[in-house]
Amino acid sequence: MILGFDPGRDKCGVAVLDINKKILYNKVVDSDKAIALIDELIKKYNPLKIVMGNQTTSKQWEQRLKDNLNLYINLQLVDERNSTVEARQKYWEMYPPKGLTRLIPKGLRIPPRPVDDIVAIILIERYLNKNDQ
Repeated sequence: MILGFDPGRDKCGVAVLDINKKILYNKVVDSDKAIALIDELIKKYNPLKIVMGNQTTSKQWEQRLKDNLNLYINLQLVDERNSTVEARQKYWEMYPPKGLTRLIPKGLRIPPRPVDDIVAIILIERYLNKNDQ
């Protein structure tokens, strides 16, 4: 199991995937609730690693995780460039459009909710793809 974390100032994306890239959990959570949720997920899924995006607020979040979680799990930073654009596309793969939304060209569709949890999934996939080679 790998826990993915897309840190942010206001909201964070969290996901858990197994080694076959099957999504076991994904959610967007307010930043002030992220540590408690990650702690719950560590207890429930016992991940081998936490994969986190390396941009915006990663240094502060890395320290917060270490300070609050007694991390014995390996924390791995992953390049998150263009992950939001990729997550918007992946959203429509995971949740195909219905009704009139199907008529909107793919490039113009905007997901109806934040995609930070899908970014967390993409970060895990990037980590696994990079380390499978």
